[in-house]
Amino acid sequence: MTTLAMTLPKKTSQLLTTLTGATRADAALALIMRDYARYKLAEIAAAEQAYKEKYGMTFADYRQRWETQETDADYTYEAEQDYLEWEGLVTRRARLEESLAWLP
Repeated sequence: MTTLAMTLPKKTSQLLTTLTGATRADAALALIMRDYARYKLAEIAAAEQAYKEKYGMTFADYRQRWETQETDADYTYEAEQDYLEWEGLVTRRARLEESLAWLP
């Protein structure tokens, strides 16, 4: 594991420990990063759920349908935008889940 030394302003260090209750700034920072990742994952889950409800299927099923363009609705600007946004959500979720795996 590579370590990186960083210097935080005293006020920032105090704020980190105050917000989290941790005694060390590095531990507090890890807690905040973990909480932020969980918060973002909840936001992503809600956005993904909205697409699942809109299309009545998972992203994997939608991807297959969109790539084969089975219906006229798959040729629309809205369908393309939804595909790109939904794909971005799936990618972002996977990256955040990876990050959470190594956070303490």
